[in-house]
Amino acid sequence: MNYRHAYHAGNFADVLKHAVLCRVLMHLREKPAAFRIIDSHAGAGSYDLSGLEAGKTGEWREGIGRLRDAKLEPPVREMLAPYLDAVAARNPGGQLTTYPGSPALALGMMRPQDRLIACELEPKAHAALDRELRGDARAKAIAIDGWTALSAYVPPKERRGLVLIDPPFEQPDEFTSLVQGLETAHRKWATGSYLLWYPIKDLAAVTAFSRKLKRLGIAKLLQVELSVGGAADDTGLRGSGLVAVNPPWTLHDELKVLLPALAEVLGRDGQGRHSLAWLSGETSR
Repeated sequence: MNYRHAYHAGNFADVLKHAVLCRVLMHLREKPAAFRIIDSHAGAGSYDLSGLEAGKTGEWREGIGRLRDAKLEPPVREMLAPYLDAVAARNPGGQLTTYPGSPALALGMMRPQDRLIACELEPKAHAALDRELRGDARAKAIAIDGWTALSAYVPPKERRGLVLIDPPFEQPDEFTSLVQGLETAHRKWATGSYLLWYPIKDLAAVTAFSRKLKRLGIAKLLQVELSVGGAADDTGLRGSGLVAVNPPWTLHDELKVLLPALAEVLGRDGQGRHSLAWLSGETSR
């Protein structure tokens, strides 16, 4: 499949990915020491929701559009506040016209001492990313293959931080690349935190991916999945997942509250489903 960021900006998969990303960043901010974010497949940085790509699919309406307008219970809204506030900051008029991608979200939550390396090889997306980050000394947009970046920039000198691996799934072997990329990076930086995003279309491919991750022998792997359902003849994306490596110790319990709410708000005709499980590690929690 082809999952170019611009066509799907702000959809349910972005909501899941970015809500979890913001929770992890909130935990990194709790300690005064600097941290670094490495975004291996950063995209353009932010997206015009009325532009050609996002306008063609309109997926954001059933993603961030639904979530922003939903009536949420106080604990859920509190957990989503960093994410929703960041989106609102990019839309000061109140109307959703811009969606911040992961580099923009990260930059909005970073402190003066923190740093971002945002990697994007596709020329047009890199040019847009460079414009997005230009002028902020905390961030660099680098034209480099995301898989190469995992070797080049890990471990960061800060020895604290997060690696976000969010490939476009343009190649048939992208699941294999995810496993190999994590293995390479984790060998160099075993204490780092990682977030791996993947689409759910071929259940057999996802099952094989999960098995391969388990075989890596990494101590803590938390798997999060969200499915929104859809018509039987719908060939679009209906589910996505994240694997959190060395997640913050509170993330599992936070997601136990957050995931049911996201499934309810984003599910189509009551078909929202979610799962949360340790592939390795704290299975007793």
